[in-house]
Amino acid sequence: MVRPKGKSDLGTVDAVTRCRLWLTTAALALAGCAGPFPQSTLRPRSDYGRAIDHLFTDIFWWAVIVFVLVEALLLIALVRFRHREGRPAPKPARGNTALEIGWTLAPAVILVLVAVPTMRTILATAGDAPSDALKVEVIGHQWWWEYKYPNLGIVTANEMHVPVAKPVQVSITSADVIHSFWVPRLAGKRDATPGHVTRMAFRADSVGEYSGQCAEFCGVSHANMGLRVLVDSDSAFERWVKTEQGGPEAPAPASPVERGKAVYSRSACLACHTIQGVSPGVMGPNLTHFGSNTTIAAGMFANDPAHLAAWIADAPSLKPGSLMPRMQPPLSDAEVAAIVAYLQSLK
Repeated sequence: MVRPKGKSDLGTVDAVTRCRLWLTTAALALAGCAGPFPQSTLRPRSDYGRAIDHLFTDIFWWAVIVFVLVEALLLIALVRFRHREGRPAPKPARGNTALEIGWTLAPAVILVLVAVPTMRTILATAGDAPSDALKVEVIGHQWWWEYKYPNLGIVTANEMHVPVAKPVQVSITSADVIHSFWVPRLAGKRDATPGHVTRMAFRADSVGEYSGQCAEFCGVSHANMGLRVLVDSDSAFERWVKTEQGGPEAPAPASPVERGKAVYSRSACLACHTIQGVSPGVMGPNLTHFGSNTTIAAGMFANDPAHLAAWIADAPSLKPGSLMPRMQPPLSDAEVAAIVAYLQSLK
């Protein structure tokens, strides 16, 4: 005969279940700390980023001090004034002038100690830069980024190149709705507002590739509005500038690239995209040196033939709300392949 489980057995089962639940929850929480974190503000790589990081660290330690003091006083009160058998009822307090002055002045002093470095950091990161700084104009679009280098005559999209250890001044605006330009490891957020220009200035201290994101909800593909800043060595940046200032190379006669150029030239692409010497469109990204980009769709996909072909054929199916329409009439697979070959040759 099987003995039914008693209360003690049920209690043991419930305890085991709760333990497993807590362990699972802890494991999931710790998994979120594993990394990598390409958009972490805690590993700054510019003077602007370090200023924000130092301010955060200072305020964090003030918060730790306040937390420790408050919790220590709370524990002392719980232990010292806890109820004990036979103890008389506590007498009501009528107030303590010294204590009230103390807990009024202490927060005021802490606020001053926080406000002073905060204001200094705000002024230091206001967007001022030396007159010889590289100037970049950033224009937010739904849902991609346009970059103009007015002193260099360069227009590109989504991938911004800057030289290492040189000051850069970025002027930010929007062509449609409010966006927010944010590259966490290099600089703080700056809103991109239609009809208004905001500025930031930074000096990157390390060569590398830094990802960013639109930080202001701007529509259905807000989460897909990524960006990349490539910090180049002086020589690499000069090579990039010379390449961007030149036009695309002419395709070889009777090559797949030439066939792709012919298909492109009679397609709807002409209305939206600029290719130097080929098409004057201004609604979409400049494609003059498209083949040099490593990603497409504002960083969503690698710039490879498979992703590019799918993007050309039906962009809205890959990026919700994309303003790049489906091709009408639809292009054949051979025509799409030809355009892919042509676009990837533009370096």
